[in-house]
Amino acid sequence: MAKLRAATTTRLDPQADRAEWLDTIIRGDCIAKMEALPAGSIDVIFADPPYNLQLGGDLHRPDQSKVDAVDDDWDRFESFATYDNFTRAWLLAARRLLKPNGTIWVIGSYHNIFRVGSIVQDLGFWLLNDIVWRKANPMPNFRGRRFQNAHETMIWASRDQNAKAYTFNYDAMKAANDDLQMRSDWLFPICSGGERLKAEDGRKAHPTQKPEALLARVLLSSTKPGDVVLDPFFGTGTTGAVAKRLGRHFVGIEREEAYITAAQARIDAIEPLDLHTLQTVGSKRAEPRVPFTSLIEAGLVAPGAELTDSRGRWTANVRADGTIAIGDHAASIHRLGAKVQGLDACNGWTFWHLRSPKGLQVIDELRQEIRDRMALVGA
Repeated sequence: MAKLRAATTTRLDPQADRAEWLDTIIRGDCIAKMEALPAGSIDVIFADPPYNLQLGGDLHRPDQSKVDAVDDDWDRFESFATYDNFTRAWLLAARRLLKPNGTIWVIGSYHNIFRVGSIVQDLGFWLLNDIVWRKANPMPNFRGRRFQNAHETMIWASRDQNAKAYTFNYDAMKAANDDLQMRSDWLFPICSGGERLKAEDGRKAHPTQKPEALLARVLLSSTKPGDVVLDPFFGTGTTGAVAKRLGRHFVGIEREEAYITAAQARIDAIEPLDLHTLQTVGSKRAEPRVPFTSLIEAGLVAPGAELTDSRGRWTANVRADGTIAIGDHAASIHRLGAKVQGLDACNGWTFWHLRSPKGLQVIDELRQEIRDRMALVGA
């Protein structure tokens, strides 16, 4: 990882070749370093900015032991106005870097996420979801004067309202959720045990290290292998470690040398998954449109052939123009399928089957043959 080490001390030329900054950790102020990267070069941004926790005094457990809270200088701001100005500046720099179909994730707590969300909208991003990370093992509220804070919120937004082609691996998420739509509340434990990085003194290397499982779902849902993921608040490198494992490129920006050292060692130890393992379940919406008449033109279905449903209740004849008919009534495969069932709509591709000497074959399989041929031509 020599390239990663070199990039921690070298200011990047905005016109530098992509290989000079890809898969590197850049040391410095996130806003300045983002402004030095080429515009429109990033597919997805994951940002875990300072939460501005406004902590006052030490926090102790009932046994009087001190809670290892977030009291670092990087989380301190003079006022809400100062924090808002900082947020606006880094979000503007982030928006310039996103490709037209790129998206951004920002995670925060009740201390900051509402202020961040307002600025996100003010700058022209388009909100897609707010995701609630429910913590399976949250820290107790030791003072007993508030509800236990058991979640954080992630904002997911596209670059602007017109960005319709952003990546969302809907079918993969649905398959991973027992064939049910993936919900916007995600249950994961906080980072602990062997995953929690420790400093030489045995304390946490970073106070707000995020669990890799959380980042894995973010990247699996909204990126493709080979995409470039930027984390402007890199910390100990969870985003980079997960991106490398999942075959994505990363760019990290971090100003604290201790965090960079921990992140670099962590990423060095990651072995990427093989290409076969990284394949994503394809979306039907993303596949090329194939009209029924293409099956006739390709010789897969002949005019005059008979189509029937899987139980043989209705039989339709294929016409040369791509419609199908029962008696004198002709329509598309979808409209006729709906009509015979007394329904408003029908997916004709899965409803109708072709009669052949081999038995019944769902015509959706024939459509897939056409798509496979199209893929070979385009390869």
